[in-house]
Amino acid sequence: MRIIVATHNEGKLQEINRILTDELKKVGSSADFELVSAGSLGLADPVEDGVTFEQNALIKARTVAKETGCPAIADDSGLVVDVMGMAPGVLSARWCGKHGDDVANYKLLLAQLSDIPDRNRQARFVCAAALAVPDKQKIDGVYAIDDEMTAHGEMKGSLIREPRGDNGFGYDPIFVPDDQPKEVAENLNDMEPLTSAQMTAEQKNEISHRGKALRALAKSLVPLIAG
Repeated sequence: MRIIVATHNEGKLQEINRILTDELKKVGSSADFELVSAGSLGLADPVEDGVTFEQNALIKARTVAKETGCPAIADDSGLVVDVMGMAPGVLSARWCGKHGDDVANYKLLLAQLSDIPDRNRQARFVCAAALAVPDKQKIDGVYAIDDEMTAHGEMKGSLIREPRGDNGFGYDPIFVPDDQPKEVAENLNDMEPLTSAQMTAEQKNEISHRGKALRALAKSLVPLIAG
């Protein structure tokens, strides 16, 4: 079965592939599937005009499924800061007014939080993952959607005042997850907790909002793949 991932990020494609493979192994299925990115097919990114992560994930999944006739997976995620009333939320990637300028985004956020004491700087990354399954017939030139589902994941933590780490992207350098790698959690008296940007990809994926959402979605995909 061919499944399209609504992304131009090949790293995300590999992450989803690992998660699906692991879930199939858990149920003892040897069913074959092929994941293909929307980017590799030359598909344009749809306009994400939803007001929730779930709406934007569904917009992307539906668009790709309608265009290709294949089941499609998409996700949408961002940072939610408690004291800011759920902001930046769905505007996380363009908080500074320009889409994708990670440094400008987190610098603006830090400036807005400059007077907030450390005890009130709780935040969380939120992810919604979506699956859209198309019907086999086209209506007005596009495939209709036969079924769809969503799953959610969160990674709780807090925001520090200066960036640390060179890994990851977005707000990772200023976000310290509550869940820390075992070797760090056991030695917090002697070392400071890691930001998401100081963790390896494996450490972050184990606890990340995206990993949790995609693993939950994968459980719904297994019956579809296994047939």
